[in-house]
Amino acid sequence: MYLPSFRLDGKRAIVTGAGRGIGRALASALAEAGADVAILSRTAADLEETAQLIHKQGRNALVIPGDVTKRESVVQAVRTVKEEWGGVDILINNAGMNIRSKALDVTDDEWETIMNTNLKSAFMFAQETGRVMKEQGTGGRIISITSVGGHVALRTGVVYAATKAAIIQMTKVLALEWGQYNINVNAIGPWYFKTPLTEKLLADPDYVQDILDVTPLKRVGELPELAGPTIFLASDAGSYVHGQTLFVDGGMTIQGF
Repeated sequence: MYLPSFRLDGKRAIVTGAGRGIGRALASALAEAGADVAILSRTAADLEETAQLIHKQGRNALVIPGDVTKRESVVQAVRTVKEEWGGVDILINNAGMNIRSKALDVTDDEWETIMNTNLKSAFMFAQETGRVMKEQGTGGRIISITSVGGHVALRTGVVYAATKAAIIQMTKVLALEWGQYNINVNAIGPWYFKTPLTEKLLADPDYVQDILDVTPLKRVGELPELAGPTIFLASDAGSYVHGQTLFVDGGMTIQGF
């Protein structure tokens, strides 16, 4: 057999930041591939809309509103999934945000907010699900959403870039430590995709042209183009990919500029 399965039938997944945008798209894709999906964000109404998409795929959804930057919320969320479904097989660390301040203007509050949302939450969820994956003895998959901004210098802000670079390195170290438990740890680094978060930016033709000028495919990404790489890394098809960051960027990062 040379074509391993891309199916996720019976798998139990957690997706953070699943209320809209990339998180919603990935939660729906996991369900389409056969997984039951626990979805997290601060806004319950957004999560309910995502849950409807999961149910349309014939899969179960757990709606868990909460603050992903608080340890107690993370612990409770993972405990809820374990109690309801018996364990966790897949974690998608997607929760993230940005404040586009210049380096000289960054405040302590901005630093802490971005760091806690993008990096601290990703580590806490990896840590808590990693415990479960180790204990259950069947391993699992941890996939964190980073950014091309963690690999090349962009004008998206120094704090955001620092968090995304840290996720790339965190992925490598967790992969080194947890490979022995059959826990695959990888990351996905998107470039610009059409989401509610980028909608205003992409409404500016000059801004879009700046993006296209450094993108060999000469277009902005569509959310389904992130679903395929995610399912690949979450499934048996990606079982020997470990500690890597897959840039889904239309070729943006291959250039030396």
